[in-house]
Amino acid sequence: MKLSQLLAAVAVADNGNFSEAALELNLSQPAVSHAIATLEEELGVQLFVRGRHGAVLTPAGEKIVPYARLALQNIETMRKEADLHKSLHGGSVRIASFRSVATHILPEVIADFRSRYPEITVSIAERLSYIEVEQALRDGQADIGFTYLPTSAEFEAWELLRDEYIVLLPPNTKISNDQITWEDIAAYPLVLLPCLPCGLALHNHLKAKAPPMCTNSSIVEDSTIVTMVLKGLGAAIIARLAAEPVPKEVQVYTLPVPFERVIAVAILADALHTPAVFAFLETLKKYAKATTNICNLSSQFVSTTRKK
Repeated sequence: MKLSQLLAAVAVADNGNFSEAALELNLSQPAVSHAIATLEEELGVQLFVRGRHGAVLTPAGEKIVPYARLALQNIETMRKEADLHKSLHGGSVRIASFRSVATHILPEVIADFRSRYPEITVSIAERLSYIEVEQALRDGQADIGFTYLPTSAEFEAWELLRDEYIVLLPPNTKISNDQITWEDIAAYPLVLLPCLPCGLALHNHLKAKAPPMCTNSSIVEDSTIVTMVLKGLGAAIIARLAAEPVPKEVQVYTLPVPFERVIAVAILADALHTPAVFAFLETLKKYAKATTNICNLSSQFVSTTRKK
């Protein structure tokens, strides 16, 4: 069944004859007659009775043509919706993110974006790890995702910020030197995120740079780790953004051998993206430098003012 057949059926029904329908559709009368004839043959019923005074719907035609009209309305709605997505006056942006970015970065970015593009819908789907974020992009469940660099060639990705791993020590901890040592950290039970997937890079860094330490890697919630340190149950090594907000009683230090995760914005390289998605990417790029500066200032704050 072709669109031209549906258009012809509705036009003949509305005009009551083939010649006026042809004029409305900017077609020849034989073309309209052919469209109706092939549609009737395909359906196996007669839709119109042709006579001296025009074309009249048959009982079957009276039942069927309204469906043709509805189909044309749905097609028009599809086109309008597509036009919205091709513009900045509608459409949507779907974001997949792990918690720390969703909590500390995206709300400000989305607020700015909505102030300029109020007709575009933005949704966030939180994922437990960057691995799940990348899978959401592959599966077409998200337009934009946040992951770590380096990533695979299937994604177009650029750096959003560098997030330093910091050491959290319980309140009232006494450190003899300004610079914390591995021995200072090893004096406490050490709480880390599990090795896989998000903690793998940190675990590899510690394996290469730090002496063996007693660790607990069974806790997956950042807030639980911070609270355990607050209550004096151990020390922690955690990404700064994931640790926020750090209670003021908790002591914060840089690692003896600094380490950071590089958080990136990613899109699927071979996907067809809408103007709304590109507009959101531009908003993120505007915030990338400012966010990096904030992280740098926070790192300086950690290394100078919160040592005890």
